[in-house]
Amino acid sequence: MAGTKVDERLTHIAFIMDGNGRWAKKRGMPREYGHSVGAKTFERVIRYCGDIGIRAVTVYAFSTENWKRPETEVRAIMKIFGEYLNVARKKADENSVHVVFLGDKRIFPADVQEKMTALENETAHNPLLLNIAVNYGGRDEIVHAVNTLIAEGKTEITEDDITANLYTAHCPPPDLIVRTGAERRLSNFLLWQSAYAELYFCDTLWPDMGEDDINAAVEDFYSRKRRYGGI
Repeated sequence: MAGTKVDERLTHIAFIMDGNGRWAKKRGMPREYGHSVGAKTFERVIRYCGDIGIRAVTVYAFSTENWKRPETEVRAIMKIFGEYLNVARKKADENSVHVVFLGDKRIFPADVQEKMTALENETAHNPLLLNIAVNYGGRDEIVHAVNTLIAEGKTEITEDDITANLYTAHCPPPDLIVRTGAERRLSNFLLWQSAYAELYFCDTLWPDMGEDDINAAVEDFYSRKRRYGGI
């Protein structure tokens, strides 16, 4: 599969980036170190996905539930996120990606919100899409969409209404969702959008995620027949 371009059957891949803390613990290092290494893996994965022709990538960076983690770990993750925002424009243009943040931005300080919005606007000319889910939860997203529609005066709500008011309204749903770290669940990620996504779980911890792992997931995707409820 190495070096092979994907076709129109696979345009959007999403990653649940799991295993940073366990990767660090196996090496006798604090969990925060795993997140730092995982951030570098994130950059490599995004670049490779673009190289093989994937037009949209979504990554689960920080969930609404992750605030429950130890304060030191949350602080380290937010520090990494802040550092990313400071260099993201250059990296986004280097990789030709339009960065969009999925989730409720209101929890972040005003200056961070401004940087997120500015990055979304300033990279909008790039052809590839990178969704970064931060302070994101699938249930929260659906509730947000419904409340938006109620505020608009809707008394009857359709599936199309909800889809149009999700954080991902700007892109098609994922064709493939990949979770690293040996867990076998979605963990509140893209619950609405994953209705017909192909799911792929691997034992590789996120910091070790490489081209061969991505190739294996893509190969597995192409081995499946997508019926969408049909025969």
